[in-house]
Amino acid sequence: MLLLWVSVVAVPALAAPDPGAGGQRRGAARVWPVAPNVVLVVSDSFDGRLTFYPGSQVVKLPFINFMKAHGTSFLNAYTNSPICCPSRAAMWSGLFTHLTESWNNFKGLDPNYTTWMDIMEKHGYRTQKFGKLDYTSGHHSISNRVEAWTRDVAFLLRQEGRPMVNLIPKKTKVRVMEKDWKNTDRAVNWLRKEASNYTQPFVLYLGLNLPHPYPSPSSGENFGSSTFHTSLYWLKKVSYDAIKIPKWSPLSEMHPVDYYSSYTKNCTGKFTEKEIKNIRAFYYAMCAETDAMLGEIILALRQLGLLQKTIVIYTSDHGELAMEHRQFYKMSMYEASAHVPLLVMGPGIKANLQVPNVVSLVDIYPTMLDLSSDPDELTNIATQFPEVTYSLDRKLRSIINYPKVSASVHQYNKEQFIRWKQSIGQNYSNVIANLRWHQDWLQEPRKYESAIDQWLKTPTNPKKI
Repeated sequence: MLLLWVSVVAVPALAAPDPGAGGQRRGAARVWPVAPNVVLVVSDSFDGRLTFYPGSQVVKLPFINFMKAHGTSFLNAYTNSPICCPSRAAMWSGLFTHLTESWNNFKGLDPNYTTWMDIMEKHGYRTQKFGKLDYTSGHHSISNRVEAWTRDVAFLLRQEGRPMVNLIPKKTKVRVMEKDWKNTDRAVNWLRKEASNYTQPFVLYLGLNLPHPYPSPSSGENFGSSTFHTSLYWLKKVSYDAIKIPKWSPLSEMHPVDYYSSYTKNCTGKFTEKEIKNIRAFYYAMCAETDAMLGEIILALRQLGLLQKTIVIYTSDHGELAMEHRQFYKMSMYEASAHVPLLVMGPGIKANLQVPNVVSLVDIYPTMLDLSSDPDELTNIATQFPEVTYSLDRKLRSIINYPKVSASVHQYNKEQFIRWKQSIGQNYSNVIANLRWHQDWLQEPRKYESAIDQWLKTPTNPKKI
């Protein structure tokens, strides 16, 4: 886990260089003369490659560009898990997914888990959260849970509506995602009416739903979110000619995991180049709207005279495939899905700097602790023993038993499904038949129930776990 700071004094490096090469661990904790305010804006499904060349050429993102010019951008920032709740659990806890065991959107952190915001509040920060959080357990739809738990079952069922676009033909329609704009307004009002009057430093979190695709009610009751929805106002921010059509492998040549993902996301049908290009264009337009919300926060800070006293961080929980690899959504470690934006600006942060080091969302946690001047965080023993630290770091990266972790996931899925099935009793057949996959399931319900029964009868060998 690494600190993200790139100060006007320190050179940029987010990893521990080889001590044998004369280096020392960089990014060590530092103390600000005056504790800065902190604003963290986290969007949903924003492809990090749009924040640097050549991806940045396809859509106008003025406020992301402002952050790049006045701060530091991380070119290789990644999600720790390309799913909403697991990635956010990592960001709020500072723990990797194999430690949180957040294998799907149902499982996150315990509601009482101590987050970096709790620690900052303990050390004198005034705190506030608005918008999407989604890092604790027990949320998301029943469909979302059951689909994740039954991935080992020998069947293929479409779980989403076919990806599509929907345009509001108004050149003046700015506020398309009303819920996000309302939360942005709440955050701005809090800055103006409360934060600007504080004598203590503050930390503000704003969570956005955009540019996540919208629900698709036209695809049937309970279906997923497969609509890329925007207005003409935002679509005009997109350079349509710069949009590239991703290369697809023939279905017969796809890796089984890719085929499974493409099929369950309802992407194995025929798509014209125009359809694909439009989906990508609309997604980029949704990114432009996201950028504008980030801009509202930056402008408010500047108008209140707080911008020079505030560390502003922008990132996302994961990316969006937008028809790359014949998929939309995320749920894969391909670049479009796993690469996230990470931009930081504020007092002590180098301007117009691009950092190539690999970082991830778990690095937010120690960075926030560093800001809060937590004495435990500031006592960095690792810097006193760089050779030992480097050796242990290399060993840690080599000993994670991936087969064991994978086996534990399979066991978890089966246990959770059995528990859920028992909880609904005699309603099981009706409930499972009417989840998001209902259009396929209802064609052969006995076949699919039988496949689940067979899966449940297959013994799991604890010794392999």
